[in-house]
Amino acid sequence: MKVDVLLGLQWGDEGKGKIVDYLANNYDIVARFQGGPNAGHTLKFDGKKFVLHTVPSGIFRDNLLNVIGNGVVIDPITLKKEIQNLEDADVDYKDRLLVARKAHLILPTHRLMDAASEAAKGKAKIGSTLKGIGPTYMDKTGRNGIRVGDVHLPNFKERYKALRKKHLKLVQMYPAVDFDLEAEETKWFECLETLKSLKHVDGEYYINQALKDGKKILAEGAQGSMLDIDFGTYPFVTSSNTISSGVCNGLGIAPSKIGEVIGITKAYCTRVGGGPFPTELDNKIGEFLRSEGGEFGATTGRPRRCGWIDLPQLKYTIMLNGVTQLVVTKIDVLNNFESLQACNQYQYNGGIHEQLPYDINNIQVVPLYQSHSGWQQSLDGITKFEDLPATAKDYIHSLEKDLEVPVTMISTGPEREKLILKNVSEMIS
Repeated sequence: MKVDVLLGLQWGDEGKGKIVDYLANNYDIVARFQGGPNAGHTLKFDGKKFVLHTVPSGIFRDNLLNVIGNGVVIDPITLKKEIQNLEDADVDYKDRLLVARKAHLILPTHRLMDAASEAAKGKAKIGSTLKGIGPTYMDKTGRNGIRVGDVHLPNFKERYKALRKKHLKLVQMYPAVDFDLEAEETKWFECLETLKSLKHVDGEYYINQALKDGKKILAEGAQGSMLDIDFGTYPFVTSSNTISSGVCNGLGIAPSKIGEVIGITKAYCTRVGGGPFPTELDNKIGEFLRSEGGEFGATTGRPRRCGWIDLPQLKYTIMLNGVTQLVVTKIDVLNNFESLQACNQYQYNGGIHEQLPYDINNIQVVPLYQSHSGWQQSLDGITKFEDLPATAKDYIHSLEKDLEVPVTMISTGPEREKLILKNVSEMIS
């Protein structure tokens, strides 16, 4: 058996949670492989809305195991809130939610450092969610971090105090910020008991044994490929590897164990926070997309920047991830457009290009567009691809041709049932 991967191809917020939730019944295990509470995966079903930040999106499917992998960074406070929401919804999670012992913990002082560092940058802010993600990964690579398995060691408190002391010394470099550390620490230790009550596993052994036992596993990514620490729009990126290669480090599997790679893209494009965004529409069209799509961050509530779909950008992330099938979400947001635009080339440095420039932060990239006719009608109630308006089908076919990857699913709304299957034979069985 192999691990199938589902991840976002843009700057995050592509609708991964809904798709994981839909596909979950085809699997035995859903495993998060990177990121932390800076992610927000939104699911809607039975008239209710759920937002998951750390817990894998398969948790709402009965009898499905969910693993928080070693590549994830965990804030016990955020996790406790998610657990409480699951309990309020009568979700039986206790025997189905597993945590890798080698996952790192976000301390209150990590969040303090994040806030102080970001505030000191002024106009040069990178758009951090202030969840302590960056400082936690810095401690991980700096070999100072505290891991889930450490909470059971006899010297855990001493380790915590040592790292706290280091953080407070570093914070002195920055101007003071409003942060009640004492209150946050009290809450953190209270919530740590919830984390300790969950089943902890040696994630790498657990996942590989599950594969040997014939279990089907879906790896769930967070954020988007353009936020990858190595290949995203650096430095306006997250602190982890969001692309498919991150599955190997984040779960402890060999590259040969990766199977299908399911890439998700919106029918247009969005981004939260700072950083380059070639097709951004800072005008009425962009405002209309934001309004129609409800484009506000699930984690921060910040309004998302909006623009037309960017094909050179998608070709880049499809290449990096080895995408085998494509999911297009939020096509219904385009219902009221007479015509649509899709960027198919860039103009920069006096030439026409189909590749992203190395220094995209400092080079003026002008998007060149091809036009598509809109369908100007609601897609509500449509469950088959052949029943879509002709122009909507043309738009999807054009994406398949340009991106050279088959589209297997099309989302027409946030609810679980609003999903069109295409090329069903190519779907996960």
